[in-house]
Amino acid sequence: MSRLDELIMKLCPNGVPIRTMGELGKFYGGLTGKSKNDFTDGNATFISYRNVYSNPALDINPSDTVKIADGEKQRTLAYGDVIFTGSSETPDECGFSSVVTRHPTKPLYLNSFCFFFRFDNLTDVDPNFMKHLFRSNNLRYQIGKTASGVTRFNVSKDKMAKVVIPLPPLPVQREIVRILDNFTELTAELTAELTARQKQYQYYSKLQFEMIKDSYPIKPISAFGKWSGGKTPSMSEKRFWEDGTIPWISSKDMKASVLSDTEDHIAECAIKDASMTLYPKECVAIVTRSGILKHTFPVSFIPFATTVNQDIKILVPRSDVIPKYIFLAMKAYAEDIRKKTKKQGGTVDSLEFQKVLEFELPFPPIEEQRRVVTILERFDLLCHDITNGLPAEIAARQRQYEYYRDKLLTFKQKEEVPA
Repeated sequence: MSRLDELIMKLCPNGVPIRTMGELGKFYGGLTGKSKNDFTDGNATFISYRNVYSNPALDINPSDTVKIADGEKQRTLAYGDVIFTGSSETPDECGFSSVVTRHPTKPLYLNSFCFFFRFDNLTDVDPNFMKHLFRSNNLRYQIGKTASGVTRFNVSKDKMAKVVIPLPPLPVQREIVRILDNFTELTAELTAELTARQKQYQYYSKLQFEMIKDSYPIKPISAFGKWSGGKTPSMSEKRFWEDGTIPWISSKDMKASVLSDTEDHIAECAIKDASMTLYPKECVAIVTRSGILKHTFPVSFIPFATTVNQDIKILVPRSDVIPKYIFLAMKAYAEDIRKKTKKQGGTVDSLEFQKVLEFELPFPPIEEQRRVVTILERFDLLCHDITNGLPAEIAARQRQYEYYRDKLLTFKQKEEVPA
């Protein structure tokens, strides 16, 4: 019998109590009354949406800052708080959790697109247990049902208050944390090594293009082919969407460097009746309007014929441009492009597309393009191929962790005795 089994038999043989979040604490919002200028050269630590989404245990020492005036009344985070992403372009990204598992040594100010839950009493709660619990399949399913929307999805705090969580005795919580942390520590080590390789790839990739700048013409991105945009067929016309087979790219698809498919598809009748353009395979797509542009400029290679929505621009390369070449060049300079073309102000982050078109890249003859592509694709396999090396091992470890997490966090419910 394992140590965990022994603890359960001793401390909760008849099951564990289940409580709603509303019974255990209260929800609070993030920053209020801030403009974009307040997030430049700030004087206080700012907890970003990305920090929350990416870290089950919150990074309490990020580089993000916000301006906070003396005496300004804003809520700050505390040890044990559970933070959630409150709004997203996809329902699956709503309600992702991050827990403050260390005692902050300075005020932490939360962004306005997130909210947090504070337990009334931490006596029976291990925050490290919560960092695993709130990302388990059971809790993710419950939280997913609290989000609603059409083009943007928002979590309902009233519905979140009805989400139920198990509360096993503290020794049981801590033993589960010990087991699960062993899985995540190894994954973290592998991920750190992969991140280092990816940074090396990014540096080496950009270097390849820098090395040929003096030998070949430098031309604006507009010179590499024809750029176009797209649109969304009417959602009220069900025939445009029912049994759709034609890919339709939106921002939510642009998470991979090379797309294999899209989440949404349109019917053939939408091409003619909704005046949609079907672009040929081997194009390059970029996101020009999305919250992700706060920190990332998505560039994807599209190996199949497709349509796109209004937040996407797509390049059909000219005949003397290898599609993979311009894709790799834009990917190498992605952060430079984002910084130089990002619009200031506005309710949704976007790029000034004319400035994107004016961004200059080396334009060598096709044989030199082919040489650069060959070199970078070989190196890319070491860093990004999910079927080989570190990416495959990390994926396997993550699946193993998720299996044991969901198994260990499934408890027999204790029957309550009526008072």
